[in-house]
Amino acid sequence: MSNRELCVKLLENVPDYKIGYVLAYIQGLTADEDADDAFCEKLVDEYENDPEKDVSYTLEDCKKEWGLS
Repeated sequence: MSNRELCVKLLENVPDYKIGYVLAYIQGLTADEDADDAFCEKLVDEYENDPEKDVSYTLEDCKKEWGLS
């Protein structure tokens, strides 16, 4: 029996209330890696092109802004 066949057979014994967990796990396993890579690259590009990424603030400035002084 192949692993695929064994998985299908085991699914027959999974209670309905647990099928959602199995589905979520399988969806995670079969996620589109290319789409995930493209999303991550977009995040990196946005960060690298953010004009405020190199702005720094002193601890005192942060405390004042957060109302902690």
